[in-house]
Amino acid sequence: MTREKILDFLKRKQDYVSGDLIAGRLAITRQALWKHIQELKDSGYDIVAVPHLGYKLVSCPDRLFPHEISSHLDTRLIGKKIYYFDVLPSTMDTAMGLGTKGAPEGTLVVAETQTKGKGRLGRVWFSPKYKGVYLSLILRPDILPNQAPVLTLLSAVAVCEAIKEVCRLDTQIKWPNDIFLNNKKIGGILTEMAAETDRVSFVIVGIGLNVNNDKKLLISGASSLKEEKGEPVNRLQLLQELLRRLESNYSLFRKKETVRILDKWREYSMTLNKRVKVYSHKEHIEGQAQDVDADGGLLVRVDSGITKKVMAGDVVHCR
Repeated sequence: MTREKILDFLKRKQDYVSGDLIAGRLAITRQALWKHIQELKDSGYDIVAVPHLGYKLVSCPDRLFPHEISSHLDTRLIGKKIYYFDVLPSTMDTAMGLGTKGAPEGTLVVAETQTKGKGRLGRVWFSPKYKGVYLSLILRPDILPNQAPVLTLLSAVAVCEAIKEVCRLDTQIKWPNDIFLNNKKIGGILTEMAAETDRVSFVIVGIGLNVNNDKKLLISGASSLKEEKGEPVNRLQLLQELLRRLESNYSLFRKKETVRILDKWREYSMTLNKRVKVYSHKEHIEGQAQDVDADGGLLVRVDSGITKKVMAGDVVHCR
């Protein structure tokens, strides 16, 4: 698009760029160029115009625009198609609709805020505007429905890896889907799928991260990367790294190298080797969390000595 090409011109230069040069390269009129510049400024880009010198990009807005996400993103699958929304009820619902209509694998839905953000078990994910990362990703793995829970584990690993790379912070995973930092929840993962008995049509992986949330806006027991790091975090850089890590771990999954994903998950786990209580709709059990199996289930050794496999539920770490 023309606006993105104009941005590329301005980003490559530290100084002013002639309007005649830009217009000539893009084969547009100066009036059309001026209109595009105004639209960029309306979107939050700080662009200075000086007669006889041209235009200069001073700063970019803290927005997760598709062209910004795609810039320098070297993934082959994840994020090649991006749907961006300033406000959305739920990225999960939008992605589910797109998946039903045949959206390709790797399609990404990003929102700056959600009015009805979804968490596990019908809970609400609080999504303050321009503060976090709220996304849903469409995947179409050739797997059986009982293999889908591993996608939650690999997504959690990707989140931890991305945060470590960008923020230099060590996060942990609470089975099955919570991301913790310094014993405070900073993120969560939700997976939903469309499937038949013997095949998965598609899976939606939803990720919500508290990035630059202020302490006063966080619920009890929660935190944000900004609060724990002591300074704001570049949301765009974090999202791009997250997409790269999702692609690399999903590639392992498609190559049937689930063992490598589970090994990485175990390194980040804060649940294994802890005494836990697991509350599910079927039963409540208490025991020692020993491991996860190849399907992503949590193996809990109860006091009778029997090991039980849990595929879903709320986990409470006993002190």
